[in-house]
Amino acid sequence: MFDSLADLSLDLLRAFECAARQRSFTAAAAELGTTQPAVSQQIKRLEEQLATRLFDRIYRGIELTDAGRSLFDAVQAGFGQIDKALAALTAQPQHEVLQVATDFAFAAYWLMPRLHRFHQAHPHVDVSLVTSERSHAMLRSDIDVAVLFGDGRFKQGDSHWLFAEEVFPVCSPRLLEKQTTPLPAQALLDLPLLHLRGESTTHWFNWTTLFRHLHIPSAPAPGQLRFDNYTLLIQAAIAGQGVAIGWRHLVDALIEQGLLCRPIAATASSALGYYVVVPQRKRRGEMVGRFVEWLMAEQAQGTN
Repeated sequence: MFDSLADLSLDLLRAFECAARQRSFTAAAAELGTTQPAVSQQIKRLEEQLATRLFDRIYRGIELTDAGRSLFDAVQAGFGQIDKALAALTAQPQHEVLQVATDFAFAAYWLMPRLHRFHQAHPHVDVSLVTSERSHAMLRSDIDVAVLFGDGRFKQGDSHWLFAEEVFPVCSPRLLEKQTTPLPAQALLDLPLLHLRGESTTHWFNWTTLFRHLHIPSAPAPGQLRFDNYTLLIQAAIAGQGVAIGWRHLVDALIEQGLLCRPIAATASSALGYYVVVPQRKRRGEMVGRFVEWLMAEQAQGTN
């Protein structure tokens, strides 16, 4: 394909187009930022390769031959089409991919229901979620933004407070049958509790900590169902398998939809919370800044 162009340099065609348009090797040299002898040599090489004279050298100037005029029309048209295509490409917004790290629970119950609004505002940006169960002690080098749980002091980068930790028991309305809610806090002693494996080794609330905040003197029952994934634990609660610890902002929508309810009215809070963390190497990125602003705006709006 394009066999005739195989041995031709685009630099030769560019020099030819400029000289033909300017009707002068000297003017062409000035436009191209080179010398008149260099342009003259390029034209000579092009004529030798084509075995065709493209210019007649006349007194104090040059004139296109018939062959030169035909080539000039074709080259100008071709360069014009290329220029239009390049202009169209550069005018398009650059497609970007944001790598966002967070835990499963935040991704599933807070971020995912809202992401469509970010995509509507920024259709040329894809968000790639990198999730793990509750901990991102180390961030991969390609992570642009992270939403992490803790006290706000993260070695991974600059942190911006998103919302504080507030928890309360949640369960399916079916689990309570015809009991009148809210129940007293001590009623949790008679309800099946859903546990998360390894929760005692994290900074998150567990049942022992929650019982202490609710002033329940007895220890929580160990429970027959344990999960290593918070999303599975919440699905078990929705299915009526027991009572789970719900985090405000993460389970609010499920309560509004009637999939979960609060068996008791009491809540517990801590000094911890969710923070938006921007690695130092990413802090000046325009799209990173827009995503952080969007997260803050969504939190302030407080809707799903």
